[in-house]
Amino acid sequence: MRHAPIDPQEFVAHRRSLMRLLPPGSLVVVNANDAAPTNADGLARLVPNSDLFYLTGVEQEETVLLMFPDADDERQREVLFLRETSDLIATWEGRKLTRERAAEATGIRNVQWLSELPKHLHRLMCEADHVWLNTNEHKRAEIVVQTREARFVHWLRERYPLHHYHRLARLMHRLRVVKTAAEVELVRRACEITKAGFDRVCRFVRPGVQEHEVEAEFAHEFIRQRGAFAYAPIIASGANACILHYNENDQPCRDGDLLLLDVAASYGNYNSDLTRTIPVNGRFTKRQRQIYDAVLRTLQASIAGLKPGVKWKHWQEAAEEMLARECVNLGLLKVSDLDQRPEDPARRPVKQFFMHGLGHPIGLDVHDVGLTTEPFAAGWIMTVEPGLYLKSEGIGVRLENDVLLTDRGPVDLMADIALEADAIESLMAR
Repeated sequence: MRHAPIDPQEFVAHRRSLMRLLPPGSLVVVNANDAAPTNADGLARLVPNSDLFYLTGVEQEETVLLMFPDADDERQREVLFLRETSDLIATWEGRKLTRERAAEATGIRNVQWLSELPKHLHRLMCEADHVWLNTNEHKRAEIVVQTREARFVHWLRERYPLHHYHRLARLMHRLRVVKTAAEVELVRRACEITKAGFDRVCRFVRPGVQEHEVEAEFAHEFIRQRGAFAYAPIIASGANACILHYNENDQPCRDGDLLLLDVAASYGNYNSDLTRTIPVNGRFTKRQRQIYDAVLRTLQASIAGLKPGVKWKHWQEAAEEMLARECVNLGLLKVSDLDQRPEDPARRPVKQFFMHGLGHPIGLDVHDVGLTTEPFAAGWIMTVEPGLYLKSEGIGVRLENDVLLTDRGPVDLMADIALEADAIESLMAR
């Protein structure tokens, strides 16, 4: 665990919130993620299961959480199961959680070795009426490999076919999208590390540096501050910025080009998400500044529009309408184009220059879970990321900040990261 410890009462509170949503006689089971194989005997670094971490703070493989609030034996209401450690495991893999340490870190009094799971699970299944199992229900997920959760669901339903099974994801999405004060502070810390990385890069970038050298500057700062990359960094110079998920990061940064930086840090498994577009030589051209300011105005208006009660699709539409007007001023669209409202939103004229979503929830996942058809609510943290991509001119500009929704108005968690074109130029001139 690279990050500082998180107060176990945070995870206790998360479990209590979930319990309040459960009907009587409910059993919840949450599994850790698999350690994914790479090649030969290699394994990728374990990515903690976000729901398991949310409920326990545990980042260790082969962990299972059982929750049965109505258990007659109070010790069976929350049980955590761990892979049993040994001196051999400690020598080859390092320290693993002991039962005592896990109890301290999670606030769960009953911690057992994984070998005890079948016995405890059978006892609770005999008492339960409803069983809540987890799957990845993110709308953009493409699941081609069977997960540990999926294998468990298949095994349990074969063994106990007469129970009432339910989707835990719907409850977890409702809980996780609204951040507690402690979660907001973890995201803030990730934003602070991101700012340090961006400031460092602005002092480093100049004509002739390579995209991968810029990535290395971010890596140095993130790791130095106990963070990590929240996602694969996009360091896109010149026309590369028109490739939305460009991550080759292997081209030179040329004099006169813009450099799009979609790079951010994570801390304590909570993520930030930043995009800035800077001039490689430290000065925007007149045309670059026109495009940049058009995107900036849309960003500022979209942040102001993040209010509880607003529907996601209406927020997106408002940004598209604003960018369409900006495109007219930039000579990219005609006034008559503004009246075109095809049934398919993807066919709107502005979509050739702004083809992606305006933002997404962020938290334990970069594209965090949430009920996207419901109105925004206080406690959500949203990214706001308008952009314009002019392939014919080899220019792509995207700007992105992370914003907390409150009943008193939006709070920009990245307000102290240089954003105005003059501020970018000033930072780069240092």
